[in-house]
Amino acid sequence: MSGSGEFDYIRTRLAPLSLGLPGAAALTDDGAVLTPPEGCDWAVTADTLIEGRHFPHNEDPALAARKALRANLSDLAAMGADPHAYMACVVWPDTNREARMSGFADGLALDQDIFGVHLAGGDTTSAPGPWMISITAFGSVPKGQAVRRSGAKPGDQLLVTGTIGDAGLGLKARQGIYAPPKADVEWLAQRFTLPEPRCALSGLVRQYAHAAIDVSDGLLADARHIAEASRCMLELNLDSIPLSDPARHWLTQQPDRSQALLELASGGDDYELVLTMSADIVTDFITAASRLGVAVTRLGEVTFGGDSDGGLIVKVDGEPITPSSFGFTHF
Repeated sequence: MSGSGEFDYIRTRLAPLSLGLPGAAALTDDGAVLTPPEGCDWAVTADTLIEGRHFPHNEDPALAARKALRANLSDLAAMGADPHAYMACVVWPDTNREARMSGFADGLALDQDIFGVHLAGGDTTSAPGPWMISITAFGSVPKGQAVRRSGAKPGDQLLVTGTIGDAGLGLKARQGIYAPPKADVEWLAQRFTLPEPRCALSGLVRQYAHAAIDVSDGLLADARHIAEASRCMLELNLDSIPLSDPARHWLTQQPDRSQALLELASGGDDYELVLTMSADIVTDFITAASRLGVAVTRLGEVTFGGDSDGGLIVKVDGEPITPSSFGFTHF
């Protein structure tokens, strides 16, 4: 954007999103000045979502904004960080610009109230297309307590929150590849368009997890990221992945159960958490997460580490299988 339209938009729609964050200076300065809470570090993450790649063309702009923000909040939760602030850089396309701008600000305002974060700044510009949204999020975590992918230890149990595969099925439904039963349509659509970052678990992640990651590329791909960063081997039992009723309905229609489970486990966009922790505290973690309304499922274990380059062993019915794809990759 250029001219007064850009600055009017920042003043009237974006600046109010910064209120409550003094360091943002109501978006009137060249940048924000942020200080983490006393005794804390910043965990910082960034994601870029592109129309037609990460969300459909002609998506509700409020939903696109909320998904972009939530994808980043999910990363913070995986590190045991509490959401604090974010920056937004947006490339507005030429088509439907005014409607997108209005809905974008509305969507961010909704999720700011839900997750307790504020806009700290960013940038807006325009191009012929596509629409691009880049969010950088800041989370606070007590010094030295950030959870990384590299902390898994031999003997750890492998766990996952929520259910897996719903977002991928929601995308298939959106593309017309799959026609779910009427009762399943809303659930699958919401799981794809409006993921639920597990911010409520950030304190438990810090307390219990040796390693963690959020499921954005696919359960298999992200579990393998932990294995590689921790230089360990993970065994993952596909028979144990938690499925929603809509995902089970889809699974019963598939001719090859093993391949169907692989498809659910590599679909991506679930934004659940994969964690490893000592076997003797797993029950306590599951109980504590349940009190916060989040189900947790055991998927497998860390078998060994040390000199290993890290890898993932995937099993169905107790037998290893070789996935043709572990999940999403941009190139």
